[in-house]
Amino acid sequence: MSNPTSTLAPQPPYTSTADIVNYINGQEVAGSSGKKQGVYNPSTGQVTRHVVLSTPDDVQNAVVAARAASVAWGETPPIRRARIMNRFLQLMNEHTDELAALITAEHGKVFTDAQGEVQRGIDIIEFACGIPQLLKGDYTDQVSTGIDNWTMRQPLGVVAGITPFNFPCMVPCWMFPMAIAAGNAFILKPSERDPGASLFMARLLKQAGLPDGVFNVIQGDKVVVDALIEHPEVAALSFVGSTPIAHYIYERGAHFGKRVQALGGAKNHMVIMPDADIARTVDALVGAAYGSAGERCMAISVAVMVGDIGARIMPALIERTRTLKVKDGMYLDAEMGPVITPEARERIAAYIQSGVEQGAELLVDGRNFTVEGFEQGFYLGGTLFDKVTPDMRIYQEEIFGPVLVCVHVNSLDEAIDLVNRHEYGNGVSCFTSDGHTAREFTRRIQVGMVGVNVPIPVPMSWHGFGGWKRSLFGDMHAYGEEGVRFYTKQKSIMQRWPENITKGNDFIMPTA
Repeated sequence: MSNPTSTLAPQPPYTSTADIVNYINGQEVAGSSGKKQGVYNPSTGQVTRHVVLSTPDDVQNAVVAARAASVAWGETPPIRRARIMNRFLQLMNEHTDELAALITAEHGKVFTDAQGEVQRGIDIIEFACGIPQLLKGDYTDQVSTGIDNWTMRQPLGVVAGITPFNFPCMVPCWMFPMAIAAGNAFILKPSERDPGASLFMARLLKQAGLPDGVFNVIQGDKVVVDALIEHPEVAALSFVGSTPIAHYIYERGAHFGKRVQALGGAKNHMVIMPDADIARTVDALVGAAYGSAGERCMAISVAVMVGDIGARIMPALIERTRTLKVKDGMYLDAEMGPVITPEARERIAAYIQSGVEQGAELLVDGRNFTVEGFEQGFYLGGTLFDKVTPDMRIYQEEIFGPVLVCVHVNSLDEAIDLVNRHEYGNGVSCFTSDGHTAREFTRRIQVGMVGVNVPIPVPMSWHGFGGWKRSLFGDMHAYGEEGVRFYTKQKSIMQRWPENITKGNDFIMPTA
């Protein structure tokens, strides 16, 4: 039981009850199916809004609008595209708190965490403002006698992004600022669980001066996803979500000849060495495991205790887990809010029961947790397991909730082997005071994003985000220069202007 008595956030709670609709060709339009789905406020447990569920006809309308707009937009000089993106950047900074309150109302994450999410999205927009530099090609003078060779990067045309519920602002910002700045028209299919941020950003883009049709939003479910995959005018798809869906989109997209970037699931480990600073490590571990109720693809869900560190760190870890401040996210001292839906709460509770049945030691049980005044909310407390083994479901599978499992090994070699044998390779962290240990760990670990004394090593906007193994399907990571490459195609040009034009055929390849 928790009693929220602290100060509320300075931003008023987001209370709109208007339907969340599509955004096509600069206009907000209802879906053609007439069907809607409820959108919860996870803290109260009440349906507060409805989102339209679209059809393939709605997708067709969005693609037609995007295709028409992409021609002129692709011919717009990059500096002019960057200026519009810069105005959008300014508007996002001005409306950060309002957007954060919307995210808290639909997702449930605490307001301060939602502010951080918006800021990380803003970082990508800021990076996209440098698109003129990022689109520069290469040039070689006199590559062969009288011949010059250069490359340029040109937009793909119409591209789409399919984004998850856990970051309704940040993850779309991994995609559309880069795609639009590079000269493409973009179609966003946000999660139907918390879709309000998509329309919020669409309105800001229009206010920034983006031409109609360059950014479109299609609300819906799998019907919309399949229509985007199958549409011949959609050149590329970017996805973030679970591994089974990432694999499905990658395979189906390849079948239809599309460029696909599909980021999947994770089971992120934190390896804690015997020389780690206990107080700092506990703080980092609790925040990384239980922040956003564990509904992060970069959340730490496995603590790997090396040597005797487990016996020394566990009392503090138990105490911090038990005393987590779990409450409505609009309270400024809230450390964790509810999970996204009642189905998510039931699924997470089932995983906890599975851990008990398979013999793990349940040190802190977050089931049956309620918050005074929000008894119908989708709340769980922090849950902590010890003596977990690699054959247990709670170790093998992505729980996506506030559940931390602890595994014990004897050495760094065993820890590295444990992490490398897992099917996921998204993020990993090592806490240590020894430079050699850190160097060995970073070189030998088979994971895409690695932190040393950094619990959640999410790269900044000028680096790319992406995991290894079954955490990423496709060749390119999200945002950064990888994003520029994903949303453009290279063209190579060889040119010669001979002084004397001679007749006849040239049967040899150009050589130096």
